[in-house]
This record gives sequence, C-alpha cells and structure tokens, in this order.
Amino acid sequence: MDPGSFSDLWHDLEGLDAVLITHQHADHIDPEHTPELIEDNPQAVVHTADDVHHSLLLPRAEPVTAGQRLTIGGLDVEAVGGDHAVIHADIPRVHNIGFVIRAEGEPAFFHPGDALDSAPSNIDILALPIMGPWAAMKEHVDFVRALDVPKHSIPIHDELLSDRGRELLCRQIGDLTGTKIVSLRDGSPRDF
Repeated sequence: MDPGSFSDLWHDLEGLDAVLITHQHADHIDPEHTPELIEDNPQAVVHTADDVHHSLLLPRAEPVTAGQRLTIGGLDVEAVGGDHAVIHADIPRVHNIGFVIRAEGEPAFFHPGDALDSAPSNIDILALPIMGPWAAMKEHVDFVRALDVPKHSIPIHDELLSDRGRELLCRQIGDLTGTKIVSLRDGSPRDF
C-alpha cells in the first residue's frame, strides 16, 4: 500500500498480489519507482484513487471509488472515503481512498490514506497517520474514537517527525484513546 517517496524498503518487492494507492501525492506514490514496482510484479492488480492518473500514468491501474468492493487474493477489500483532508484553502484537494481489508477469522485492517473522515465499523488494526500538515493530534484522537477504538494502531505518515516527536504523539494518542500503538519501524513481523 502507498509505495511512496519517504521510504525505499519496498523498491525490490516481488510476488505481490496487489498495489493499492490511496492518492496521488508523492509520499504515497513515488513517481520515480512505483512504475518499476508494478512492472516487476506483472501478476499484481493495481487499484488507485480515481484521479491518480492526473499525476502519474501507471500500467494496469484501475481507479476505485468509495463504496467499491474488491476481492484480491482471498481478501475482501472495501474502498472508503472520497477526498484528501484539507491542507489549506489555497491548495486544491485531490481524491483519497481508504482501504478496509478483511479475511474470515482475521483482524480487519484499515488504511485511511490522508483523510480522517471515514469511520468504517469493526476495525481491529488501524494504519494511523499520526502527523500531517492537514491535521492536529486532537483530530487523530477523535478519529480513533470514531472507529470505536481499534485494538491496535500502527503509526504511519510520520517521516516528518523526530524520534521524540513520534514517541510523544504515539504515547498521547494511545493514552487518550486506549488503542495499543504498535510500531513497525524496526521491520520485524508482528502477530495480531
């Protein structure tokens, strides 16, 4: 999901079933390396917000809109949302699609992209954007609460933070909501 320019750990991935892209900003879709990722994974389906093609032409990309349901490799994927959060009134908004991923007997996962206005039900694991020029911590806390407090939240969208700032936001959001913040920064696999 969201092979963006703030990381290079995904550059050599192969054997993917899908590439899901929430919106067209470069920190979510690296214009230099994402086409190569798709070419290196010819079996992968590619689903993006429906206006991503305005910024980057991707091979095999299929636009999705809110409410659309997909089946990918035995997973049920629901597209939610619509628009990116407001950064500033002078900056045009782009479309943003969050993805809810479910499989029978497994925890439900939600990646909202850069929007905090969709609150699907029964989410167990949230990819929580803990920092962005479009939100404040109070909005993140309210977002987690609107989701009926997922058991686990994985911090994302945090590359603009220092380690101390990241730790502070994770601790505060966890304390104020009761969600357990689980960092994946060390690259170790986790069981949920």
